[in-house]
Amino acid sequence: MKFLNALQKGDTGRKSDVVTTDETEVEAVSSQNGRSSGPQLTAIGAPKSSAGRPDVLVADESVSASREALLSVKPSGLDAAFLARVPTVTINPDHVNPHLVAITSPTTGYCEEYRNLRTQLFLASHKQRLQSIVISSVAPAEGKSVTALNLAWLFAQTEGVTALVIDTDLRRPSLAKYLGLEVERGMSQVLDGTEAFEDAIIRLQPSGLFLLPGGGQRRDVAELVSGPVFKSVMRKAHEMFDFVIIDAPPLGVFTDATVLMDQADGALLVVRANKTKFSDVGRILESVPSERMLGVVLNASEDTLISQDYYDHYYSSMPQLTD
Repeated sequence: MKFLNALQKGDTGRKSDVVTTDETEVEAVSSQNGRSSGPQLTAIGAPKSSAGRPDVLVADESVSASREALLSVKPSGLDAAFLARVPTVTINPDHVNPHLVAITSPTTGYCEEYRNLRTQLFLASHKQRLQSIVISSVAPAEGKSVTALNLAWLFAQTEGVTALVIDTDLRRPSLAKYLGLEVERGMSQVLDGTEAFEDAIIRLQPSGLFLLPGGGQRRDVAELVSGPVFKSVMRKAHEMFDFVIIDAPPLGVFTDATVLMDQADGALLVVRANKTKFSDVGRILESVPSERMLGVVLNASEDTLISQDYYDHYYSSMPQLTD
């Protein structure tokens, strides 16, 4: 494991026990043209390529490779009857969590980093089945829900691609709140059998993203996601949508995320720079199935500020368009 080895290497003589960009010496898959980026995706798994990354996450920067990855996505399974009855809500950028940069600041370098992450997952999906992705973290407040929403929103904006984001962090459901929405039904009601899966979904405009909100707090989450109803939910989601993003509880706190990973195609672990402890990340990576773990997303990296400066400079130097 590239990232875990880097963490162990940093144990000797380091001044801090938290993850930082410099100390981990991670290899950012989303890095291009010699600049680091954040959120950064670090490959996990046995190195197979000359660059020390799993083949599935080797960045191919050619236009043709990106186009082939997009074309490899299966056709949408949304029928006219579902589209006619699904409630549609237009999201107001002024009312959402400001960290949802895909909505509030789509032309900034911060949002561009999430696009880089989306591109890497598109490329990965061209080489292996990667339709459903669990987004988790080591502990609360590391940015997993923000990462899940930003990533799902950008997937949905891609022409010809349908995306569903599911809130399975039912002890503290937050996706609807982050979007400025008040909902009464969602995943909780689907799992207890009082609501049909299709009837609990909301369509969000202008991106076209579909949301299955939490719908209320529950404590019996691990039991519910281990049961047949959730398996049915995942089967239907795979039949209907090209990509399914699952916002899961923190791996370091609850077992739910591990159960969810077993029913998804892959998982991303979100860690927060200067907050998440090395020892906690190592413990999590050792406890989860390595074949499911796609990589680690380094959130709140200071390198993002640098990339934002370059991004702003690039656009400020462009000629202004006039009518």
